[in-house]
Amino acid sequence: MEVHLIRRSSGLAFVGDHIGPFGPGHFVLVGSHLPHNWISDLDPDELVVGRDVVLQIDPARINRLAEDLPEAAEAISLFHAANRGIEYTGRTAAEAAIELERIGSSSGLHRLQRVFGLLSLLADAPTHEQHTLSQSPAGAPLDAPAQLKVDAVLRYITDNLAGEIRLDEAAAIIGMTPSGLSRFFLRAAGSGFADTVRRLRVIRACTLLFRTDRPIAEVCFDAGYQNLSNFNRQFRAETGMTPREYRTKVRTGVARGVLAT
Repeated sequence: MEVHLIRRSSGLAFVGDHIGPFGPGHFVLVGSHLPHNWISDLDPDELVVGRDVVLQIDPARINRLAEDLPEAAEAISLFHAANRGIEYTGRTAAEAAIELERIGSSSGLHRLQRVFGLLSLLADAPTHEQHTLSQSPAGAPLDAPAQLKVDAVLRYITDNLAGEIRLDEAAAIIGMTPSGLSRFFLRAAGSGFADTVRRLRVIRACTLLFRTDRPIAEVCFDAGYQNLSNFNRQFRAETGMTPREYRTKVRTGVARGVLAT
């Protein structure tokens, strides 16, 4: 199990088959063996010091503890709920971030107390402040080499969103055939290569529509689409609305987040 807090920078979060934006204060509980990655919007060779805080917890140890201390069973229920990843928002995220930082600066029994305090806070979070991320639960665990391959493919995609993205180029980066990469990526990342490219391009378009006043035609091309008709069709398929409708609704607070779905 991993608890993630983003302190600085923004970018795209990948949790299971979920793809969405993140920024400072982003707080997520990730279930065991659920693929996850956070890619920041950085310039080449740029490094964000202290970007995030991560706490790792071995569920097996909590299970053994619960055999003697029934109170620990509440943590086990929380871990099962996080099998698809949970993002916390609002007051829960703010308080959990403080508690997570305190764990890092404590030791001994005080650290143990704060760990269970954090788990209790997350378990008691109101439903409107916790959001399940992935449609699919965790699968078989990835080994380190497989995770590095997923990371390399995601970096290739995000670096080339405004241009041409080719399956054979991505496959060459990690030493696979195109068909081999297709099967591997679906199994390891939770979504297909083409689906991932499409969602990332729509997310980029959403970000530009929200943060800038650029014409929709410019947003279309900057998101990697070659014509407005295809852009509008793909955008509606992902968000349930046209780019113009999205810009209006997200700026008035009607649409939550970058993707409506």
